Amino acid sequence: MTKSKRCWMIALAAVLLQLTLARTGAAEVVDRIVAEVNDDIITMSELQQVTKSIEAQSGVKPTAGQSKQIQRQMLDTLIDRKLGKAEAKRRGITVSDKEVNEALDHFKQRNNIPSDEALAKALANEGLSFKEFKQQIKDQIIQDRLISLTVGSKIMISDAEVRKVYEERFKTGGTQLHLRSVRIPYPPGATDAQREEIKGKAETLLKEVKQGGSFTEAARKLSLDVTDLGFVSLSDLDPRLAEFLGKLQPKEVAPVETPQGWQLVQLVGRRSGEARPFEEVAPEIRRILMQQEMQKQFGEWVKTLRNKAHIKIML
Repeated sequence: MTKSKRCWMIALAAVLLQLTLARTGAAEVVDRIVAEVNDDIITMSELQQVTKSIEAQSGVKPTAGQSKQIQRQMLDTLIDRKLGKAEAKRRGITVSDKEVNEALDHFKQRNNIPSDEALAKALANEGLSFKEFKQQIKDQIIQDRLISLTVGSKIMISDAEVRKVYEERFKTGGTQLHLRSVRIPYPPGATDAQREEIKGKAETLLKEVKQGGSFTEAARKLSLDVTDLGFVSLSDLDPRLAEFLGKLQPKEVAPVETPQGWQLVQLVGRRSGEARPFEEVAPEIRRILMQQEMQKQFGEWVKTLRNKAHIKIML
């Protein structure tokens, strides 16, 4: 795999992970209402979908008590998103089709994605359509504008804060992981039997590797393709994913079930990344710190919306 293709695949995975919560609004099965948020509702199917997605992406099977806690945290997040979306509409925050298309083009250019078709194919592997992805980009732009409007002008990041992060995470280059991946997606509208068949494939591959077999050869026997992601910096990954993969030993394979199927990731090896000079990385660090602080203050601001809203939880 070329370096450019590897980079955009990693970037796409990160975006899909970031936008997981945005996908819950299209639940097809309305079983029961778990919360009322002003004139809107949240269903159990929405909540279960996002909870299972978060648990699957963490790679860790939570206990019953932990699952309940995660579910409640996700419900609070969904409530905040409903309130934020309604507030953005009230303030007249809109995004044109032209702006969405420009953001999509920028995403493809930044990550060297050659065409809409290539992006659509990658999205399909994640159970997401091109149209849904564009809607999520639109929703994210609207939320970013709401955040900027409500708390953006209050954020100041000092040079000392930027320097501190550089010394801790970037000065030595950080850790890089060489990863290989196998995806085993569920077919569209998969039955329970088909899901079990896919799970069986994942278990067979994992068992053979644990017994000393080659990850690549084991996958080939099952007619599965292995994608070599090359070296990936831990700092480029979602913190939860970085923590999970960082615990793997060389040649160890980690199975992760997602709503779209199974993924097996093998750690090939580790190395220290090449250090980048402070002047080069400082703007990136400042941007990350700005985003983190804005999200934090936005969360506090949303609490004021909660105090004014009609919220009824029936979980």
